[in-house]
Amino acid sequence: MHHMIFVTVSDIAVARELASGILKNRLAACVNLVPGVESHYWWEGELCRESEVLMVLKTTGKKLAALEAFVLAEHPYDTPEFVALKIEAGSARYLDWLT
Repeated sequence: MHHMIFVTVSDIAVARELASGILKNRLAACVNLVPGVESHYWWEGELCRESEVLMVLKTTGKKLAALEAFVLAEHPYDTPEFVALKIEAGSARYLDWLT
């Protein structure tokens, strides 16, 4: 089983540092950084709007728990986003590489 994970961070420097640690520890096969995301959300009773970087990570089911633990430990936010979706289908060659 493969997963795609979404994590948002405050800026590209934080995204690059987190991506580097994730990849060095082989917790994901690939990390895409998508700058320029505008996030709107409620936080502690206030409506917020921030510019963020979206991280899109691809990993296997075997590494998912360790990846989540790493992100939660290293992420600067109090309550970081960590949303994992199962990859139901994809190119066999790509999924083999991902593994």
